Amino acid sequence: MPETARPFLDISQSVTGRAWVDRLDAAAARNATAIGQRAGISDILSRILAGRNVGIDDAETWLDPTIRALMPDPSTLTAMDALAERLARAITDNERIALFGDYDVDGACSCALMARYLRHFGLDPQVHIPDRIFEGYGPNVAAMDKLIDAGASLVITLDCGTTSDGPIAHARQRGADVLVIDHHLSDHELPPATALVNPNRPDDISGLSYLCAAGVTFMVLVAVNRVLRQRGDTGLPDLLKLLDLVALATVCDVVPLVGLNRAFVIRGLEIARRGDRPGLAALGLAARINGPINPYHLGFLIGPRINAGGRIGDAALGTRLLALDDEHEAMAIAARLDELNSERQRIEVEAVEEACATAEAEIGGGEGPPVLVLASANWHPGVVGLVAARLRERFERPSFAIALNPDGTGTGSGRSMPGVDLGSAVIEAVETGLLIKGGGHAMAAGVSLRPGELGTFRAFLAERLGSSVRAARAASALKIDAALTARGASLDLLHGIERAGPFGSGNPSPVFAFPAHRARYPQIVGKGGHISFSLTSDDGARLKAIAFRAAGTAVGDILMRDVEQPLHFAGSLSLDHYQGREQVQFRLLDIARPPR
Repeated sequence: MPETARPFLDISQSVTGRAWVDRLDAAAARNATAIGQRAGISDILSRILAGRNVGIDDAETWLDPTIRALMPDPSTLTAMDALAERLARAITDNERIALFGDYDVDGACSCALMARYLRHFGLDPQVHIPDRIFEGYGPNVAAMDKLIDAGASLVITLDCGTTSDGPIAHARQRGADVLVIDHHLSDHELPPATALVNPNRPDDISGLSYLCAAGVTFMVLVAVNRVLRQRGDTGLPDLLKLLDLVALATVCDVVPLVGLNRAFVIRGLEIARRGDRPGLAALGLAARINGPINPYHLGFLIGPRINAGGRIGDAALGTRLLALDDEHEAMAIAARLDELNSERQRIEVEAVEEACATAEAEIGGGEGPPVLVLASANWHPGVVGLVAARLRERFERPSFAIALNPDGTGTGSGRSMPGVDLGSAVIEAVETGLLIKGGGHAMAAGVSLRPGELGTFRAFLAERLGSSVRAARAASALKIDAALTARGASLDLLHGIERAGPFGSGNPSPVFAFPAHRARYPQIVGKGGHISFSLTSDDGARLKAIAFRAAGTAVGDILMRDVEQPLHFAGSLSLDHYQGREQVQFRLLDIARPPR
């Protein structure tokens, strides 16, 4: 625990083994007071801003982020001018263009953005989304040949391509130009693309490394619009109307919700709430979303359904849905994705149960390895990323889940924790020849292994990341923003807090402590072992509450058993819409017994 961290409610060890600390040290507390006085906002809201390192002069922009204020000149991105000029020429010359995207939400949104933009000019681009199992991530020679044979003179890769040297070189040799629009970490040898825009390429100094691929794609479209406008073209598309797709990708790719990303999401949610995008509207109905669409809906209800196509079905369904305008076709595709998502959930539950049992046996009663690397021939390659996420969450360490193929090779995904750069470690493993291929970013990565290399990869990660994992886990105390009571957690308070959102990666949801409350009427709900209960204060006030995936855990055992005991509860607040009524819901993160 950092020396500056101040204990909260004197909790040195909670039920989950964590200390509770005040998110604000003494200096940040003084900054919170100054923010409150300058901006005229509540003490709690000013504490939330100060806890996210918002300065006094930045508070106004944070509370009201706009595209105009935060959007930099697209030319700050390396190679942007060359890429925009080439794409503008293709539009003017009515070239045959092909899009090659990734099979996740970010890839689907990026392809849909580009496809919608090109269709505005009367172009009908080919779109290829690779099959996760048979093609894997990124461009491949066979797909490039197929696109070029169909007439494409320009191939645009979206959310992929930065490490695809061979396929891109092959396409260039066949006479096609290749534009790469990506955000994944890069090794130092870039592919021979006609132009490559990626804020994470080694020579990029734009400071936009936090953008997802759809965010980068939006920047590209702004640059192309500018080129076309300078050439005298009129009737250019209104790019702001596409921000719902950027918001969806930004939330689902778990990139930091800071700077321009916050403006993208806030403005994009406004667009999404209009219901003008048939694909998003159909997914909202399939997911049975109540109330105005919010980041939770994007990340946990809509995003997984789009991903389901790429995980266990047709990888192109998501892109097709987001790019179309026909409501009837949108409803049909959304229904299919909903079915695939239900099947994905079933497959995932079985794989997670096996993975957790294996991890518990490996860790035993000791500390265990700093990075979990588990593999099984029983796991579907489409759900290994989800399995890795569950392992990371449950065992509080970076985790890889790898699906073993009949030939002994493995295809897997990893998920990390703040302070541990998984993508860089994977790229280093590729450079040393340990992996067939791999890539990603700090919080997530994908890998392909040769037969018999599992143990070597596990040892490499332990040596490469061991110290950073230990440091990250040592700093994993639960940071509390403020103390509240069930009566004080009102709708007005929550609406005020939401001004500091959207919350997510890089802008964590505020965590509140509820001292000496009781959990009443607990019951297990849903298929995931969730526990619903009523958080009750001594004055009789009640707050609707839920603990996700808590059944069978230490937290869940206390909820079900100690219903009359006054305990300290910590968690976040959200708006719940049920039968047209808006109410506050508490999402439990941790429980602590009051110190004697």
